[in-house]
This record gives sequence, structure tokens and C-alpha cells, in this order.
Amino acid sequence: MPQMGVSVAEGTIVEWRKRPGDWVEADEPIVQIDTDKVETEIPSPASGRVKEILVEVGTTVDVGTLLATIDTGATPGEAHADEHVDAAGQADVADAEAKPPPVSPVVRRIADEHGVDLGRVQGSGRRGRVTKKDLLAFLENGAPKLHSESPYVEDQAPAAGGQELSIMRKRIADHMVHSLQTAAHCTTMVEADMSRIEAARGRLSYLPFVARAVIAALREYPMLNATLEGDRLTVHEDVHLGIAVSLGEDGLIVPVVHNAHELSHEGLAARVKDLAERARDRRLEPDEVAGGTFTITNPGRYGALLATPIINQPQVAILDLEAVVKRPVVVTDEHGNDSIAIRPMTYLCMSWDHRALDGALAAQFLSAVRRNIEEWRS
Repeated sequence: MPQMGVSVAEGTIVEWRKRPGDWVEADEPIVQIDTDKVETEIPSPASGRVKEILVEVGTTVDVGTLLATIDTGATPGEAHADEHVDAAGQADVADAEAKPPPVSPVVRRIADEHGVDLGRVQGSGRRGRVTKKDLLAFLENGAPKLHSESPYVEDQAPAAGGQELSIMRKRIADHMVHSLQTAAHCTTMVEADMSRIEAARGRLSYLPFVARAVIAALREYPMLNATLEGDRLTVHEDVHLGIAVSLGEDGLIVPVVHNAHELSHEGLAARVKDLAERARDRRLEPDEVAGGTFTITNPGRYGALLATPIINQPQVAILDLEAVVKRPVVVTDEHGNDSIAIRPMTYLCMSWDHRALDGALAAQFLSAVRRNIEEWRS
């Protein structure tokens, strides 16, 4: 088990991309591993034939544990232990090639949830193996599903409510429960007029503009840019901004824009886009989801109006950006006259740790974020 970042101590085997007897090239993905930080592919350290797999799928082991052995003295294409040169042996090999190797736990879970017979799915993986992409495409095309009591469905899923959580969902559950049991959660909300952002954003989303407004407010109120571990509160000078990224049914992950204070809103937009794309492709490095000092989550893109987010430990606050909705509001002109106008409005909802902060400071910080948004200048 390789060391994948300074904060990673163990990992769980999610899927082996190679089996004993398979040839693997150096730097070719050989195993997929889930840690408490990220799910990632591990490349082979050398070229050769996989000799033995020592840790099976679903097993959690410490960093430094031997996972498999590779015969680096083997030659590509030569016969190995599972291949015999006699006629019977050739038939065995041909028969083995015709049968797909076992599918990953994720594919099995999705198939069980939808009652899909994997034998009916055309696999694009090695030896016809059915991948997650194959199965999702099969479902999207309106594939017929077997009756839940069909004897042709292997390893049928348990009744509704009895499905086992995925590894990622278990990790998320552990983190969320730990946060609720650790922090003294409070939530404060303000309403912000997004008119100037709306006029300036062009094709960009609201998120990078709000992120820039948050960074400026953190400079003004640095007590929010902090982590609390036990009784030790650390106020950070640099802003390492976590951005929650949805992975759909697989859960969510929070990659970190390190040194976000050095970036413009355009730079933030580019960095967030890159991290989000690689997060959904499971290509993040463990250090890219570690070291955050403040987090922004953005459920507003899905139409949510209000929320009370859970703090991303050990940080002391998390900001929730809600949907931008046009609604009538009272506006005051330079002469003090009030009128009703239609403006793009949003709620900024921030959960904060009452162990480290008080309500007055939380309100002052949110007011600064709102001011930075409403007074935005390109």
C-alpha cells in the first residue's frame, strides 16, 4: 500500500484491474484504492506478469502493506501458469477468454439495485468485463429489467432499505456523524443581491465570484479561516478553500484549492473546474483533498433555497451558496426613497462552530461577504 499523502494511513481495496497471470506495464493502473480522503487508481511500479494478489477486494490495510507480487523477469506473450500448450490446455484458455472476470462491487451494487442481469450487458473491459460505464449506458437506453424474484439474477439485492452502503458512503457517514458529535453547530443566514455578479459573470457560474468574496472576507475576519483540533485553535494565514463536489449517487468529495487567496475569480473558476472534473473521474491525488481551512458548498445549482450544512472537520465554518432566484425586494435610492424592484437574490447560509466563534463574528463575516458581492467591481 503506497503512501498517498501525508495524512493517509490506510486504504481499502475497491477493485483489482489485473488478476494473477495478467501482464501489466509499468505505470498502468493495477488496483483501485479508497482512502478516507479520495478514491484513486494505483499504477504498477514495474512491467511484468502479476504473480499473486495478497489483499482481496473490500479489505482495509495500513500503508506499507504488500498488496501483490509481480514477476518482472517474465516476457510478454509467453505461457504462464494458467496457460498450457497442449490441446486441452488451449481449449481451457479459449474458454476462459470467453468468460468475463468478476465485476467490481460498484457495478454489482448498481445492477442489484436496478434488477439487471449482467449477462445481458455488453462489456467493453478486458475479456468482456462489464464496467460501470457499460452498465449505466445499458440502463440509460431503457434496458428491460428482470423481475425481482427472477432466478436468473445472481446475488439478488436485499429488500428495500437493506442495501449495504458503499465504501464512500460509509466514509461520508463517519465524517458527518463525527462532525455533529464534535462541533457546536450553529447556522447564520444573510440575503445577498447578486445583480452586479449577474452583470459581470458572462459564462462563468456564480461560484468563483462568491469564492472571491469569501476570500476577501476571510482576510478581514481571519478567525473564520481556522481549524480546531481538540483544544487547539489554529488561525491560518493562507486560504486553502475546499469546494464540495457532487459525485451523484456515489456521494461527494471536497477537493481543496490551495492558496486560493492568490487567484482571481477567473483563476478560481479554472482551478475549481479542473478539480471537479478530476474528482468525478477519480483522478484526484490525496493531498488535493487535504489541508482545507474553509469550505464552500453549492447546492443552489440544483435549486435549493435554504440549508444548514455540516462543518467539514477540523474547520470552524462552512458556507452554503443557495439558488439565485429573481424576486421582489425593497431598494433604496441615493435620496433615501424606497421602491420595489425585481432582483436576482440568494441566501448565504453558514454553519459555524460555537466552540471557536460567536454569533456576532459570524454575522459580521457574512455581512462582509454580502458587501463584497453587492459592491462587486470587475
